[in-house]
Amino acid sequence: AFGRPMSLLLLLLLIWVPQLECFSNGLVTGSCQNMVPIHRGTGQNTSAPYNVTANLSSYSLGSQVTVTVQATSGFFTGFLLQARPAGQNSSVGSFTTVSNGTQLLTCNGVTNSAVSHTSGANKTSIQARWTAPSSGNLTDIEFRVTVVKKYSIYWIQLKSATVSYSGSSSSSGSSVSGTSAGCGSSKICFSQPSNCDPSSSSSCFFMSVIMAPDSAVQLEMFGVSPGYVSIGFSDDQQMGNDDVYICGKDSRGAIKVQHAYSTGRTDPTVLTLGDVSNINTSLVNGAISCKFTTRNSITTQRSSAGSQYYLMFAYGPSSGPIRIAVNNPPGGTEQYVHLRLAAAGCLMLIAWMTTGSIGMVLARFFKSVTRGTSCLGKDLWFVAHVFLMLLTVAATIIAFILAFVSAMDWSGGAHPVLGCLVMILSFFQPLVAFFRCAPQHHWRILFNWSHTLNAAAIKGLAVAAIFTGLQLISGSSDSWLVKVMGGFVAWEALMFLLHDLNMRWKQKGTEMWIEIVVLVLFTIGNIAFLVSLLVGIGNL
Repeated sequence: AFGRPMSLLLLLLLIWVPQLECFSNGLVTGSCQNMVPIHRGTGQNTSAPYNVTANLSSYSLGSQVTVTVQATSGFFTGFLLQARPAGQNSSVGSFTTVSNGTQLLTCNGVTNSAVSHTSGANKTSIQARWTAPSSGNLTDIEFRVTVVKKYSIYWIQLKSATVSYSGSSSSSGSSVSGTSAGCGSSKICFSQPSNCDPSSSSSCFFMSVIMAPDSAVQLEMFGVSPGYVSIGFSDDQQMGNDDVYICGKDSRGAIKVQHAYSTGRTDPTVLTLGDVSNINTSLVNGAISCKFTTRNSITTQRSSAGSQYYLMFAYGPSSGPIRIAVNNPPGGTEQYVHLRLAAAGCLMLIAWMTTGSIGMVLARFFKSVTRGTSCLGKDLWFVAHVFLMLLTVAATIIAFILAFVSAMDWSGGAHPVLGCLVMILSFFQPLVAFFRCAPQHHWRILFNWSHTLNAAAIKGLAVAAIFTGLQLISGSSDSWLVKVMGGFVAWEALMFLLHDLNMRWKQKGTEMWIEIVVLVLFTIGNIAFLVSLLVGIGNL
């Protein structure tokens, strides 16, 4: 049964909702423009015990720069890193992650234009790799970082030394790929038609591999393609379990290099670029060209030192923007992982916004409404309550399994911890109820109160888990999914209050049909909020 304290608990939960807006998970898109944390305090004006440095003093189109944020003493818990033109406030270029505990953010509508933390754990240094745009009017840049030591102690927009722009590494009017000279002697080549030369034929598909003595590999690829050209290293002559480098168009039409792991007939899993340097790219009359040097180890199913590989060349259209996945493990696909996580989130929403909520309302307010009406030898309210709560527990357990099978770790801050607590308490709730004592037993009051308090705890933890989960996946800077969830909590609190007031009034002769009307409104409102969130998740 659902005890009287629930109405008060939900009102308190409504007051508590704004406190859920915390930023230890690093989702700080609200600070993108001025890089000022949404914390109390005004920032420190003393010399910062941190610095931000770049491994290069100059860059060109498509260059990659490794950026380090280092504590000279002590530690830091959070940060926000961007690259900006010197003296300007707009971000430029894109990042890939290097250090664990870091993530990419979309700032001001630009994908991967900032890096932040994933938890409030203490850190002494982090690294990220910045890639310059492959076209456009560029200028000298500087890296800026806001560093948080504690919630109210932080330093705003610490700057690196200026990294000067040295000019274009590729031209929009000429290709950067090499020629067939040296094929068969100094480099391994593939071309179609056979023996064609990309320097003289725009219809030539070409790739080459040069092995350097310092374990570096220089790769070239060229071809007229609507989306991409790519090189793969394989154990066999079939697609699957291959180490791949993709030279393709991003969502803005610029050419970029990506490192990926092919899983066969599904889209490859895109990895962090790793130790790739001297990147040169061009797009001329539909011909895509890339030339770069990699020191990454080759990863295939049977890769080992001294292994020999088949070389594969592929090209084709992009079915949309090239998907970027950070640190996805080989052997799975980003698409399937995303679907499993989305399914887990949808199940949690369905469980705790419809079946669980309605089951609790029935137990709390509808004993008297259905008095004398039985089903399967039990009171109707009890049968409906048990059925709905069993569905809720089953959905919660399935969501928990899907989430952890996909994530395989405890990343995500408080969200996985809250999910575990919800799953554990939900599992024991019907188990304990199965062994409850008879209604006339003198210990029955202990069961009633423990059952009620555990239900209240599960509900509160589930709502908190949903909030933190929505913060993790929200793709918009205004976090509208979180705001919709906040509206749902306010709606539920209002409906429980109306139910409670009506229950008190009906003791003075109020009609029972009012309870039914409030239940119908409650159900319709909950479903409306649920559909809004499901549609939002589906569009991410």
